[in-house]
Amino acid sequence: MYMKILKFRKYLVPLVLSGSKSATWRLFDDKNMFIGDVIELQEFVTNKAFGKASIVDVVEKSFGELNNDDKTGHEDFDSDEEMYATYSKYYKTEVNQNTKLKIIRFELIN
Repeated sequence: MYMKILKFRKYLVPLVLSGSKSATWRLFDDKNMFIGDVIELQEFVTNKAFGKASIVDVVEKSFGELNNDDKTGHEDFDSDEEMYATYSKYYKTEVNQNTKLKIIRFELIN
């Protein structure tokens, strides 16, 4: 059976494992993540698995619509400009307040 995979930058892996990061924002969700999916968590560069999780919520909106609840469980940014720059770098395309994203909340599985 094929397992869906979410990859995280190396500096985020400890945050995921500690439970302080329980949400991820994704553009162009080509994996069609749904509530109830069990996913493998991997480190981005090495593709090394570091855990499994269950998807508990998926919400789609634009960056400009994000509120404090949407940011819970996600790493903080000092400004919207930093947030847009980070995602522009990740996805190699311009990201702004109109860019759509999926907020994917997950719980680690032991």
